[in-house]
Amino acid sequence: MIHYIWIFMILSGVVAAALQGKLELVTKAALHGAEEGVSVCLGLISIMVFWLGMMRIARDAGLLEKLAKILRPVARFLFPSVPHDHPAMGYILSNMSANLFGLGNAATPMGLKAMEELQKLNPDRKTATPAMCTLLALNTSGLTLLPTTIIGIRLKHGSVNPTEIIGPTLLATLIATSVAILLDRYYRKRTFDENGRRKK
Repeated sequence: MIHYIWIFMILSGVVAAALQGKLELVTKAALHGAEEGVSVCLGLISIMVFWLGMMRIARDAGLLEKLAKILRPVARFLFPSVPHDHPAMGYILSNMSANLFGLGNAATPMGLKAMEELQKLNPDRKTATPAMCTLLALNTSGLTLLPTTIIGIRLKHGSVNPTEIIGPTLLATLIATSVAILLDRYYRKRTFDENGRRKK
């Protein structure tokens, strides 16, 4: 669906520019956007390398294991149908940890692996389980303690105080995650019984 939206936006922009006789602006904007995209990506590489390196140090120092232990009771509450020793739980905890540090690019592969493992527990391959829906809701809302990617973008564009976004980001993601969990619980109770089976 999203590709149709992008195609519509691009075509409508080209048509609007053509009707106004300013088609050359589309070419300039496309080239400038491509240049900016490469520039931002190159700037973010250093930030991502730094934070991924810090995550590796934290993992080697055992900090991520301690964080996972702290998050484990929360994960058990949010994912009661997933066995605590199942590989899916490990990927879920890694995904949650990466999201907390604003490492969306690092969280995505863990989220995909968690979904892959959750699919193995799924009795109906064509329908998402409650655990899958919960993971999607959490991953989309993404509670973030340290928005490293946003800080990197602000730093790249010359922000005087790139870290001032931490407070508002924490508040916004806390509200978004709380609403996501509440809605997930509401629809779970409405759609599934206590054993995780769909109500008739």
